[in-house]
Amino acid sequence: MEMVNQCITSQMSISILDLRSPPVDQVGVEERAAKFRTRSIKKDSKMQALRMALGLIDLTTLEGRDTAGKVRQMCYKAAHLHEELPGLPHVAAVCVYPAMVPVARKEVEGTGIYVASVATAFPSGQSDRQLKLQETRIAVDNGADEIDMVISRGAFLRGEYSFVHDEIAAVKDACQGRTLKVILETGELCTLDNVRLASDLAILAGADFIKTSTGKVSPAATMPVTLVMLQAIKDHFLATGKKVGMKPAGGISDAKTAIQYLVMLQETLGSDWLNRNLFRFGASSLANSLLLQIRKQTTGYYQSPDYFSIG
Repeated sequence: MEMVNQCITSQMSISILDLRSPPVDQVGVEERAAKFRTRSIKKDSKMQALRMALGLIDLTTLEGRDTAGKVRQMCYKAAHLHEELPGLPHVAAVCVYPAMVPVARKEVEGTGIYVASVATAFPSGQSDRQLKLQETRIAVDNGADEIDMVISRGAFLRGEYSFVHDEIAAVKDACQGRTLKVILETGELCTLDNVRLASDLAILAGADFIKTSTGKVSPAATMPVTLVMLQAIKDHFLATGKKVGMKPAGGISDAKTAIQYLVMLQETLGSDWLNRNLFRFGASSLANSLLLQIRKQTTGYYQSPDYFSIG
C-alpha cells in the first residue's frame, strides 16, 4: 500500500511541476515492444548482430564476495572472449565496485576496454549526497572511465524532482568529464509514466547514458521499459540535437533477446546508436550465449556451454 501511495503522489506531482513529460500509452508501448520479439533476421545479419552485441557488453561483477582475483579473471576474459574464434571484438567495458577500479584499470590497460564503476551508494542510493560525491571522485581518481550512478528513488517517488535533478548534476560534475550512466531502477518506479519522467529528469541533468536497472531488483530491464526510455532519448535528440546513450541492464542473458533489443534500438533511434558510445548491455552471462551462437553460425554445431571461458 505504501508503494501505491508513493506512485500516486509521484503522478500528481508531475502535473503540479509541469515537467512536460508526455503521458505513456502503456497498451501501445507493450504492443509495439511485443512485435520486436516476433522479428526474424537472415543468417548473415544474425552473425553481424551477434558480433555487434559482444562489443556492446559491460561485463559486470558486482557482488559482496568480489575479490581482486575474481576481477582479474573477469578482465582477462573480457579481452580474450574465445581464442579459437579469431577477429571477435572485445567487450565495451568491465564494471566493478569503486574499490576494485585500480585492479581493473591495471588489467585492461592497452586493450581499449573501458573501466566502469558503480557509485552513489549502489544499489540502494541511500546515502548522504556528499558521501555519494566522494565515492564518485574516488572512483574517478582510481582510474574509472565511466560512472554508473543510482538515482534516489525514494526522493523521486515523493515528488522531489529538483532534488533528484540536482543530485545527478552534482555527480556529473564530480565525474570530471568521464561518462555518466544514470540508473533509474525502473523496477521500483511503478509506472511507465514514472519511467518516462525519470528518463527526462536524468537527461536534463546531464546524463550521458540512461540505464534501466542495477540488476539487484526485479523486474530489471524489459522491452516496454526500454522502449519508453528510447523514446525519451529520441524526443530529446529531436528537440536539441544531442545524443544520449541507452543501457538496458539485468535479465538480458540470451542472444535472441539481445538481438531483439538491437532491432528495437535501430528502429527507434537509427543506426547511429549502434555503437558502444551510445548503447550498452549490462550483463554478466550474455557473452556466453552470444559465443555459443557465433560458434554455431561458424561451425554448424553447438559447443558445450562449459567450453567457454565466461561464467
